[in-house]
Amino acid sequence: MVITYFFIWFICYPLALLPMALLYVLAAVLYLVLNYVIRYRRKVVLENLTNSFPEKSKAEIRKLSSRYYWHLSQITVEMIKMLLLPKRVLRYRYHCVNPEVVNRFYEEGKSVILMSSHYNNWEWMILSLEGMFSHHGVGVGKANTDKVFEKLVNRARTRYGTEVVFADHVREVFERYESQHQPTAYMMLSDQSPNSKSRCYVTDFLNQRTGVIFGAEHFARKYDIPVLYYEVIKEHIGKYRVEVQVIEEHPAEREEYTITQRYVELLEQTIRRKPEFWLWSHRRWKFKF
Repeated sequence: MVITYFFIWFICYPLALLPMALLYVLAAVLYLVLNYVIRYRRKVVLENLTNSFPEKSKAEIRKLSSRYYWHLSQITVEMIKMLLLPKRVLRYRYHCVNPEVVNRFYEEGKSVILMSSHYNNWEWMILSLEGMFSHHGVGVGKANTDKVFEKLVNRARTRYGTEVVFADHVREVFERYESQHQPTAYMMLSDQSPNSKSRCYVTDFLNQRTGVIFGAEHFARKYDIPVLYYEVIKEHIGKYRVEVQVIEEHPAEREEYTITQRYVELLEQTIRRKPEFWLWSHRRWKFKF
């Protein structure tokens, strides 16, 4: 607990005061440390990349892993900057090019579920969500084992109005907002490894049999909430755009898992375009099917 407080208040917050240009200099140093000194989760990264892209040579995989570590270093300093990032700077650096795709559902009095993944900068999406669309923004995620860290980081994530909820409370949040008919945008990152091998949808993803969590589809079908996919595209260092497309407007009318399957297909297309921007150091394939 003491170490976490010290790290956040006496290291991260002072660093967050620095201009972005200096933080990216720090990111270059961090890249060298992650890639060549501590070799952060190197075995996991190389295994994930090799299994996902069997057509690539060992040299291509090593090059791709280096690009990933450079991206991870940038994301790390951007997450630190999130602690004090002004709203006007956030809007310049992170914007949606077609918010009307989402806002039309607000005008119809409907909530939406925004499905995506840990691709490019997802933390700035949480910070932006409340102001990006007309809906009330709710970010749904997994709880952190370090509760002190979770509390301090969520203070930064929610300071522009986005609400953050975790799996153990998500049912009551959906029930509350849908029963009150409050149009809400639920941001759900659905690329995590499932908690249970027996409670997931299994499909082909990046050349591997993969278990996929289907919570987003479950709530979409239960409340007939339109489902959308958003892709975060890096325009250049520190600047992103969000593009949204509709997966399904009437989930209650569709067969089970069709929404999840379409999400998986769109996510794979996103990753294949620029694979270095996905979270390869995550133990995504813990279960074998």
